[in-house]
Amino acid sequence: VIPPPVIRIESYSEDSVSFSLKMSTNIKVSGYVVNIYWTFDTHRQEKRTLIIEGEKSVQKVANLTAHTPYEISAWARTELGDSPLSFVHVVTSGTRPASPSLKAKAINQTAVECSWTGPRNVVYGIFYATSFLELYRSPHNTTTTSHNMTVLVQRDEQYLFLV
Repeated sequence: VIPPPVIRIESYSEDSVSFSLKMSTNIKVSGYVVNIYWTFDTHRQEKRTLIIEGEKSVQKVANLTAHTPYEISAWARTELGDSPLSFVHVVTSGTRPASPSLKAKAINQTAVECSWTGPRNVVYGIFYATSFLELYRSPHNTTTTSHNMTVLVQRDEQYLFLV
């Protein structure tokens, strides 16, 4: 039986988490697959995937949000197959930024001008869909460092927007 890898949080800050991965077995490890999950505004779960080569590893994941819960899951790729998953949870330090205030205005039947308030020098995600279920499961999305963006949509549909 292949054991799951051990994930250990080494350090964390407002915008990053460092963690180590190792196996408590003599089975040869070729690498790890790591997923970092977080929930955006209780509507949308986001994920970042890392493919890591080698047996032992210390990783730093940057560009995270302050005071946000993250779940890190990992499995090892070994000479005998993939290991079971391991999980660890961490909350970044600091104060979570205030939610942006979004305004969406139809320009015509296929374009919506979205604008919002918020800090400069950050990346914003714009999510939109025709239902709450779609907004949660598989929204259309784009990113920008601006405070406004024109989004192209299908005519004769009502959309929900989240930034």
